[in-house]
Amino acid sequence: MKSPRTIAYIGLVLAIGIASCAHGLWTWSSADPVKFISYLLLTVAASGMKIRLPSVLGTMSLSFLFILIGIAQFSLGETLLMGCAGGLVQCVFLAKHRPKGVQVAFNLASVCGAIELGYAVQHLPWLHSGVLTAAVYFVADTVPVAVIIGLTENKNAWNVWREAYMWTFPNYLVGAAAVWVVGETDQRLGWQPGLLLLPILFIIYRSHRSYVERLEEARKRAEQQAEHALEVAALHRRTIETLALAVEAKDQTTSDHLQRVETYAIGVAKELGMGGTDLEALRAAALLHDIGKLAVPEYIIAKPGKLTPEEFEKMKTHTVVGGEIVERIRFPYNVAPLVRGHHERWNGTGYPDGLAGEQIPLGARILAAVDCLDALSSDRQYRRAMPLSEAMDFVKSCAGTNFDPAVVEILARRHVELEALSKSEVRIISLPTAVRVERGDAPAAGFEKIAGAGISSPENATRDLSTLRRAVGRATVNMRALAGLTTRIAECDTPDNVFAALRESLGDIVQYAAMVVYVRRGDCLLPDCTDGDAAGLFGSREVPVGAGLSGWVAENGKAIVNGNPHVEPAYLVSPSEFSRLHAALAVPLVGPGGIAGVLSLYRNERDTFTNADLAAMGVLGAGIACVLEGTPPA
Repeated sequence: MKSPRTIAYIGLVLAIGIASCAHGLWTWSSADPVKFISYLLLTVAASGMKIRLPSVLGTMSLSFLFILIGIAQFSLGETLLMGCAGGLVQCVFLAKHRPKGVQVAFNLASVCGAIELGYAVQHLPWLHSGVLTAAVYFVADTVPVAVIIGLTENKNAWNVWREAYMWTFPNYLVGAAAVWVVGETDQRLGWQPGLLLLPILFIIYRSHRSYVERLEEARKRAEQQAEHALEVAALHRRTIETLALAVEAKDQTTSDHLQRVETYAIGVAKELGMGGTDLEALRAAALLHDIGKLAVPEYIIAKPGKLTPEEFEKMKTHTVVGGEIVERIRFPYNVAPLVRGHHERWNGTGYPDGLAGEQIPLGARILAAVDCLDALSSDRQYRRAMPLSEAMDFVKSCAGTNFDPAVVEILARRHVELEALSKSEVRIISLPTAVRVERGDAPAAGFEKIAGAGISSPENATRDLSTLRRAVGRATVNMRALAGLTTRIAECDTPDNVFAALRESLGDIVQYAAMVVYVRRGDCLLPDCTDGDAAGLFGSREVPVGAGLSGWVAENGKAIVNGNPHVEPAYLVSPSEFSRLHAALAVPLVGPGGIAGVLSLYRNERDTFTNADLAAMGVLGAGIACVLEGTPPA
């Protein structure tokens, strides 16, 4: 539906055209009807020589030359009839799209208005300039059409006129010269030789059409190349997102983290003046900076506690491996140094290369600060998220040591804005890693006989006293109490008796503020036994295997020393109790059937559990598991 402004404009042009035609009929005269009819036929023939205009649904014909001749040699009425006849043929002859009646009327009215104006300029008594007449006619003929195209197609009229019509102006200047030649020939030889213009015009038309076709082919090639470039860019983006999904499939905390890092990093980089391929490299590195984690064992990535020195050495390799993976992709911009260097520090104490200051690529410096901010403000297996403002305060405290001060300054100023922007952006769809595949009876090598890879068998877990002494020889454990509790657990026949023994004697061996015995029921852990002053901080709800400290221990069959109790799903969070417990010791309870549960101890002080405490809990674990399974050892 046309807008009121468009309808009003069409009405104005039609009114001008009708007025021009009325004026021509009112003043009609014909000094030489044969000459007029001959040129009228030439005009119609020239109107069939059409050239399609670039960028718009319009054509140009060579009829303008005869209209200019008509303005110079015929009456206004005759010239208007030539223009209308030529315009009608141009609209309907061999038209690819059948024009509407209003389109035909508008084009004819536009031509009539242009002829009227050109005729008025040509016959000014004090000015006889064919060039000026051609220029006026050109503007009056093309501008109204460009304006209506702009209105109906929602384009800028100036851009339409400049791209589709302005380049044709030299043709009108040539037409002005042709008018002068025809006029001189008419005066000396008569008007008949002017008819020889038709074959000359046909040659001009063919060459001009070939030129326009070459231009159109060049434009199409340019569009195809631009489209191909966009497709390549989209392919790179999909490649990056696919690799990011591969990381996310292994580390479930990474999905939103990667996209938030991208949003933050791009915002900071633009303010630092980064652009072009450098910005695209940073965008890719933001999504791929953790891709090297594919080479890190999953139990290290998902460990909800502190890493051992050996585990941390393995974790650090993700920067080198990530850089090598990205290098093999051969992006058209330099991504690998950013991935490799995102753990470098401003003061040179980072890894893997110990770069310092501006030796570190700017993109890697941006990623280092942004990655830290988002990691602190996000939930992790080993701690809960900090408020964004507290995380930002920490990053600011590391400016000049860990991070580039210029990057931190921008991040401090814009982190709230960038956080809101990251929440509004479309997320990469996560892979369905929780899907369960029902088919498949057994792997080719069969199933393992003893459940729990990496878990000691019950025979190895039940040690004699001499083995116990060697394991905890330098510990501060009450050996007598441990030996007595071990014997007592071996004599228990029900879980309740084991729980009673633990409540009565375990505190003499390893002190704790809270003790929880989680019993495994399918894919969940139930806190069947609690003890200690802080035991009330743990609810009675189920803990999924794999969640929190205890869930991770149950899933992986590995103990955790001095983990963070705050990540336990069963831990009750309240303003008064949130920070009460700060250290956890969790060991798997391994029986003949696999992992029967988890024994978890918690303390108020950080990092206070020792390897001796771990060894003592390992001694008790096998006996507890056997009772929980209902198969007490002989």
